[in-house]
Amino acid sequence: MLPTDRLSVFFFALLFLTSAGFLVWGYGYINGNQIVVFVLASLFAIFMAFNIGGNDVANSFGTSVGAGTLTIRQALLVAAIFEVSGAMLAGGAVTDTIRKGIVDLAPLSARADFDVMDFVYIMMSALLAAALWLLIATRKGWPVSTTHSIIGGIVGASITLAWLALGGEGALKLVNWGQIGLIVSSWIISPLLGGLAAWAIYSLIKRLVLNYNTAAGSEILALDEQIKLAQDSAPGATNSDSTLATLNAQRDAIDLHRANLRYAPPIAAIGSIVIVLMLLFKGLKKLDIEMTPAETTLVIGMIAALIWVSVYVLARSLRHRALDDSTFVLFSWMQVVTAAGFAFSHGSNDIANAIGPFAAILDVVSTGEVSAKAPVPLPAMLTMGIAMVAGLWFIGKEVIQTVGTEITRMHPSSGFAAELAAAAVVLLASTLGIPVSSTHILVGAVLGIGVVNRSTNWRLMKPIGAAWIITLPSAALLAALTLTLLRAVF
Repeated sequence: MLPTDRLSVFFFALLFLTSAGFLVWGYGYINGNQIVVFVLASLFAIFMAFNIGGNDVANSFGTSVGAGTLTIRQALLVAAIFEVSGAMLAGGAVTDTIRKGIVDLAPLSARADFDVMDFVYIMMSALLAAALWLLIATRKGWPVSTTHSIIGGIVGASITLAWLALGGEGALKLVNWGQIGLIVSSWIISPLLGGLAAWAIYSLIKRLVLNYNTAAGSEILALDEQIKLAQDSAPGATNSDSTLATLNAQRDAIDLHRANLRYAPPIAAIGSIVIVLMLLFKGLKKLDIEMTPAETTLVIGMIAALIWVSVYVLARSLRHRALDDSTFVLFSWMQVVTAAGFAFSHGSNDIANAIGPFAAILDVVSTGEVSAKAPVPLPAMLTMGIAMVAGLWFIGKEVIQTVGTEITRMHPSSGFAAELAAAAVVLLASTLGIPVSSTHILVGAVLGIGVVNRSTNWRLMKPIGAAWIITLPSAALLAALTLTLLRAVF
């Protein structure tokens, strides 16, 4: 592995060369139109993706690093493979030009004096504003929602433009305030659901596995003390030999690894079902994979059976090791699988917070028209994916520390429970149409672990909760200022 300074140079060079190559490619894609706007928009989008990596991706890997399952470098490697793969393979060939229908620009676009470049300035302002707010939050170690950030940017820029054209009342009518209300509700719904799910999963793991391991280990230590006393009390005595035989028989009857062998494999299999479902219905949803319910069930069943057998074999191979080490390694591997699945799903979905507005800009600059959907060029997706990974490496350590160690103490078993709970809630909420934030869910899941262990740092949640609340208005204000500046310059 490269030393830290050389690794930093490597990722800086990779990001620089990829970005430069994209700008060269993009000049031909836009047919030389609005080259200054294109360069600025590209830099804003890359900056946004960079900060998504520093905040959102770092939040996703915080539990793995905090639990000691992965080092920062290993987390970077997993993120590089699965985040970029998710973005490239399942990021989507087209994307919505307005995130989640949060604003309706029809009253503006219907005006005779409407310039399509004003739409471009809205998207550029949203990208830069969201990126700046994410950078501020990341440097403070606050895990915040990148989706709420970009929505806040679009709302702020749209209102500002409409205010200049329609006046205050008309501008406010552009916003779908019902959607804003759903975002506000997610500040409570997301962490609550994540916390409840993590509490339930980790409580089960603790009761079935960890508590048994602790009790068995304590019983072994107590028997070892009794055996030592029996050996020292009367060597060679008949009653001593009988006592020793009884104590040794009791000790041999205790199977230290019984819980790991009996319960870890089915827990891992259930976890694999959740991860596969999340990948099929969320991570890979844009690929339009056509499978019948029977085929889906068969695929999930085969994967779950494979995971069950694999974890059982791993657990048996670890029986010669100390119980604590065996449990640590076992759940570490289980957590790596959940982290990888979560990373792929994240890469396929949340990359849209950078690529969505940028794809809309590219579409307008190249065609001169505003469309409801915009194509997403693969070079753009690759560039944003690499920018995300670079952001994780350069500025993600503060958020990783917050989620992984400062909210509560983490162990691979609790980290696995938190990531599995977050994946399950994201899947359930997507299926039922419940408005949630994956960032808030994962933070809530970590809180749920802390509740079980009675070690939650509730004081730290005050600034984090405040950051959640001010994310949307902060991004909106920054976008309003940016739009005003862009229109003045151009």
